[in-house]
Amino acid sequence: MLWTILGLIIIGLIAGLIARAIIPGKQSMGILLTIVLGIVGSFVGGFLGFLIFGADPNGGFLQPAGIIGSIIGSIIVLGLYVFFARRRGVTRT
Repeated sequence: MLWTILGLIIIGLIAGLIARAIIPGKQSMGILLTIVLGIVGSFVGGFLGFLIFGADPNGGFLQPAGIIGSIIGSIIVLGLYVFFARRRGVTRT
């Protein structure tokens, strides 16, 4: 159980850092939010992978396809975060 949680944190950190490197612009978030971004991205990537490919989630998350799905999910989540943060910050006159 401890290794699973530690693995989720490490994969989340890696996926979050890669997503932050790919998405342009300034994302004002610390290391904890980067890890959360990666973990949420893992769930989004896993869900999309299940919907598109019908993949079996019992295979575990520490696979090349799972890591790639985590990165893609993190990019999607960060892109939505940046989009809505910019939109919220813009005032219309």
